[in-house]
Amino acid sequence: MTSQFQAVRPCGRPVPGRVALAACVLGVALGGVVPAGAAKAQEALPRAARQGPLYITPNVEGLLQCDEALQVRQIVHAAEAFRYCMDKGLDGSAALKRLLDTLEPGGPSGDVQVGYTLTVQLLELFRQTPDGQWTIDDKRVDAIMRLLEKTERPAVLYLSSSHFDSLGPLPEALARDPASLMKMADGQPPRLGYFGYPIAPYTLRPDADIPVNRYRFAALRHMAARVKALAPRVQQRIVAITLAGEVHHLFPDFENGTGNFGNVQVTDYDPASIAAFRQWLRRQYGSIERFNQTHGFDYASFEAVDAPSKDIRRERLSRYGEHYDAYAAGRLPVAGWLWDPEGKLDGLDLYVNGRHAGPIERGFNRLDVYRARDDVTTPNVGFRHDLDFSQWAPGRYRLQVVARSQDRQYLLAERVLLLVPRDQGKVPGDVPSGLAPAGPGAKGWQRFLPRRLHDWLARRGWLHPAAISGLPGALSGSVHFWVDMPGDALDVYYNPLARDWDTFRAWQVAQFMAAFHRQAVEAGLPADKLYSHQVVPQANSSWNAQLFATEQTLRGPQFWKPGFNLYGGSTQGPWLARFLHDGSVTDYGVPEFNPQQWKRADVHLSAMRAHYEAGARFISPYYFSLIADSYRGSAEHGVNRMELRPDNPKEGAAAFYEAIRQFARQ
Repeated sequence: MTSQFQAVRPCGRPVPGRVALAACVLGVALGGVVPAGAAKAQEALPRAARQGPLYITPNVEGLLQCDEALQVRQIVHAAEAFRYCMDKGLDGSAALKRLLDTLEPGGPSGDVQVGYTLTVQLLELFRQTPDGQWTIDDKRVDAIMRLLEKTERPAVLYLSSSHFDSLGPLPEALARDPASLMKMADGQPPRLGYFGYPIAPYTLRPDADIPVNRYRFAALRHMAARVKALAPRVQQRIVAITLAGEVHHLFPDFENGTGNFGNVQVTDYDPASIAAFRQWLRRQYGSIERFNQTHGFDYASFEAVDAPSKDIRRERLSRYGEHYDAYAAGRLPVAGWLWDPEGKLDGLDLYVNGRHAGPIERGFNRLDVYRARDDVTTPNVGFRHDLDFSQWAPGRYRLQVVARSQDRQYLLAERVLLLVPRDQGKVPGDVPSGLAPAGPGAKGWQRFLPRRLHDWLARRGWLHPAAISGLPGALSGSVHFWVDMPGDALDVYYNPLARDWDTFRAWQVAQFMAAFHRQAVEAGLPADKLYSHQVVPQANSSWNAQLFATEQTLRGPQFWKPGFNLYGGSTQGPWLARFLHDGSVTDYGVPEFNPQQWKRADVHLSAMRAHYEAGARFISPYYFSLIADSYRGSAEHGVNRMELRPDNPKEGAAAFYEAIRQFARQ
């Protein structure tokens, strides 16, 4: 589009899903700043009755580093320091106490209490014996227990064994074991990293006989036994236990690929996973005849059904059920961002061929826009509508994004969508070129007016107002937007088997989390303290949630209490308010929490207060570090920019640090 309303040109267009984005000089005047009162009103969360204090439990890196290791010159790496401390029966409780006393002097008290999150990577607990067997390293577990005993602060115990549980000799061995790994469509496990940190694509199948699960569950039971052996007063200080970590499917370019909608590749195509998919289809449909009748296929049996994995645009298909891409499940995101600091617009709507298709939700997280534009003072500028076209007939469809302001409507963007028939024949319903945009609610004759006549009628107010592209000058000066998705003339191919595949993949994620939770309960961990530790891709309007397949773990009811990680604008705002309200979420935790903002002085305190009012049991700021500077590398990346310390201005870290200290005075 080339409307006067678009303040961002392609040279400065934010890239969806990127962790970091360099600013571009856009030459756009500041349209206005959100007043503090208005921002709070827009970002209010549902209120809930509190059950005890809100615990601020920061994630702290380097808890196994003792002070004594810093005096040993031969130690040059943090891992060596950890080993030295464990072998000597030492721990990092003294350094942790100094940190927490800085945040809340005098110890935990009042309505807001500062503690810490103790992360235990379960697979990292193992060591190999001389005879080649794997056993729990008791010195490591002893150090963890000493820390819990000696640190008289509230604690969140994070029992982690996701793809980030990848360091140590056992994870290295399991990463070479095909039976323990998820696979891409080519039959190979994905090779991934995260800012230099290795990623291990462990399977999500919950079978306890799979090697990685055997060790995961054994370590979980061992930790549960040690926790139950702690003195009651120490156990009481453990206010929550988060399980497993961010459990989801994987995809290429793990650092930057969260917003990828082109050439989509996902997991899990392991033969055992595909066999489980066929069993799942049998349970869903009962018979191959009903499956074929429902989807219009002619498979001879469920054993003949393969998981879809081929993009029809790039690969030859043996049959239509093999097609898979970002839209094959029959859903199309209409998404972008809109900055309206003075609140001049009442809302956005989506129209399809002149008919209202529904409202477009606003308030999603778009940190990339926040970083790229100095005038945008909140990341919550994303908008999105997931359009379901699975029941549409093949044809050509006109999509329109329409803004409402008082009693007027204005067309902001228009896209043509081509829904291609299965035989890839000609798309019916082509509209001749050179015609005017169809206004929402426009009568049929309006859609086929020559552009010159259309404009003449529009100027006289004889057409539906949304047929007029752009906003009047009174609005366009301070309102800016960009529509990221979809691209114009996008061709889509609906494959109902692709929708089944995505639903099954989400079921896999939920089944693994349920199995992990069941192991924790059977091991004797208190059920009322067990929380998930889940990523929430839906908070970001530019992300492709299909890649993660977490949706079944984020809506209730579940066996576990909800724990979800929030970054950027998702720490407080319209999306989070809807999420908590729609799920009736009250007693919840935020195992990773960082607003990553620096343009509004009140943003960190406001977000923490909002979670206090909403009934959160704990929020865990990400992150503090106790690792000595001499052990660190010099590379800066999207993670260590967030380190909370008073001398780190990046990502609003210093302001967040001070806000925690201020909030803890309550």
